[in-house]
Amino acid sequence: MKASRRPRPSRWPRPRGLRARLLTAFALVTVLGAAASAWASANAASAALVTSHQQRITETVAAQVAATAPHVTYPPDQEALDRLEQAVGGRARVTFEGSTSAGAFDAGLVTDEIRTAVGHEDEVSAQRITLDGRSWLLVGTPVMFTAVDGTRSASGVEVYALRDLADVESTIDGLALAASTTAAAALPLSVLLALLAARGVLRPVRDLRDTAGRLASGDLDARAEPQGADELAELTVAVNEMAASLQESMATKERMRADARRFVADVSHELRTPLSTLAAVVEVLESSTEGMHGDARESAQMAISETHRLVRLVEDLMEVSRFDAGTARLHVEEVDVVDTVRTCLRLRGWEDRVELEAPERVVLRLDRRRLDLIVANLVGNALRHGEPPIRVAVRALPGGVRVTVTDAGPGLGAEVLPHVFDRFYKADRSRTRTPGSGLGLGIARENARLHGGDLTASGSASGSASDTAPDSGSGPGSGARFDLVLPDQEEES
Repeated sequence: MKASRRPRPSRWPRPRGLRARLLTAFALVTVLGAAASAWASANAASAALVTSHQQRITETVAAQVAATAPHVTYPPDQEALDRLEQAVGGRARVTFEGSTSAGAFDAGLVTDEIRTAVGHEDEVSAQRITLDGRSWLLVGTPVMFTAVDGTRSASGVEVYALRDLADVESTIDGLALAASTTAAAALPLSVLLALLAARGVLRPVRDLRDTAGRLASGDLDARAEPQGADELAELTVAVNEMAASLQESMATKERMRADARRFVADVSHELRTPLSTLAAVVEVLESSTEGMHGDARESAQMAISETHRLVRLVEDLMEVSRFDAGTARLHVEEVDVVDTVRTCLRLRGWEDRVELEAPERVVLRLDRRRLDLIVANLVGNALRHGEPPIRVAVRALPGGVRVTVTDAGPGLGAEVLPHVFDRFYKADRSRTRTPGSGLGLGIARENARLHGGDLTASGSASGSASDTAPDSGSGPGSGARFDLVLPDQEEES
């Protein structure tokens, strides 16, 4: 098996953060601009310096030749050639029909290009050459005869002179160094300007970030102060308008929720007294149904069933309204969880239909009534919607307890699982539709969280098994599983 090759980190990491990117970009632009300007100026100055020096050398050589040529006999002998070489000065070479002055430099330094120019033109020619790693200027000129009528003709004498350009190159190097120094000197100034620019740009961005953080944490009064009249100021105004709209929307929604909670609480409270009276009448009616026959008995039993359902719905709504209002409180006492679960099953007549797996005792400080309510909801839900065997397992945890309820029914589908604890949710396609209110599981989880614990569901009895939970006994993917975890309460809340 080949080991996966890790991506190699980039050699030059990109600067992180808007501030770093602004500083880097500003410094690069400033330095590059200063460098480009300095180098352009240096190059222009260098070119002008070379041209000026070359022109001065050629004019000097031409003047020296013109001043000496009239005194040279023609055809010139060796002495005349040497005298003309001395008049030109420096490293020079004077030739005439195969004769060369005595102190002439190597003929190989005279290029074909300048030799051709000197042989066919009557003006001074110049060319830059490199000798021993240094730059030299090679100047060539013919010696001309001027007739009485003013016509000029070549005498056949050619003069070549070498002039060192070391001083010019030194000056050019100085200009390049000055350009580099200028570019380097621009860096601190560019960094300072970039810091000032970044500070002005990033301050509104930081204010917007802080405002967004406060809004995300729930402070809907958070606003940012617009600064200036640029795009960032327009963005700040837009964020403030969005925050105001969000605050108004949340306030409206909260008022509607409060009104809805108050309505449910008021209706439940108002219904409680007449329902109590109706329940008493139904109990009397229930004891008299044996003497009824036909439709009358069926109608009476339907009325009894619906009345009991209505009473349970009102009780559930009142419990929900207490949770919404934050008035639900725990009444903590020492509770044997195993005995409470067993009593819950016995009082409801479920002992023969539910298997209980538990140790002898698990004693914690809990609210006994709310624990009984949670277990009753979970087991009742499994009996109504699941299939046998129904199992309740109690396991002690460090500082708490886990109660697991499983069944062998069709389980909870993926589309149902996220909504199983939602209020009034009854669109469970994987289970039989029942006339329940859809509040039981939601109330059970609220009671678990009131204890500081939690109630979770999984789609299959074996889908979320843990090391502390028993085997459900069902095949993979079958049944539903509810896990209740409650911590020990230190003191009554």
